[in-house]
Amino acid sequence: MAIIHYANDMSHIQIVYYSSGDSTHLLAEAIQAGAAEHGHARLLRILPQHIQHGRYPIQAFVDELQDASAIIFGSPTFMGGPAAQFKAFADASSANWCRQAWADKIAAGFTIGGNLNGDQQCTLAYFSTLAAQHGMLWCGLDIAAGYSPEGLNRLGCQLGATAHSPDGKLHPSDLATARHLGRRVAGLANRMRAAALKKEQQT
Repeated sequence: MAIIHYANDMSHIQIVYYSSGDSTHLLAEAIQAGAAEHGHARLLRILPQHIQHGRYPIQAFVDELQDASAIIFGSPTFMGGPAAQFKAFADASSANWCRQAWADKIAAGFTIGGNLNGDQQCTLAYFSTLAAQHGMLWCGLDIAAGYSPEGLNRLGCQLGATAHSPDGKLHPSDLATARHLGRRVAGLANRMRAAALKKEQQT
């Protein structure tokens, strides 16, 4: 895989997710669109054929993940947590854990469920714990439910972007919330990058 180099003045957001159908993928695309307003955003979709003997080949993507300013995790909620395919990625990330290679990167998460309260919060809590294991900085939503003129965060979850899709279709508010999360993460990554560059120039 070719190594992609990004401009120093722009954030690089990596969106790592598993989608069994289209709904989680559409959320990932919405996050990408929001993040692209402030930087470079790429999708890394975990596919079943990637996983061999229960292991995810994370070394194939290690350079892109290392170069990222932020990593956003995504998975549908299955049985109260992330899908096994995402868990294979998370388990493989332990190769970077001992070195804390992702330390101080921004992290965020998104999920979707078929029930209105299908324990989606547990999936986001898993993502935030994974981020903490890597020494990352968690970024949640900055929207109080019911107070956004655009109807964002209609499900009232501050930890990340959640969606409810009983029929495979996505609510416009959930897609807009996902775009907002991508925009928020990329904007924060840019501010942190600018502050680091300014400090470096002063030393």
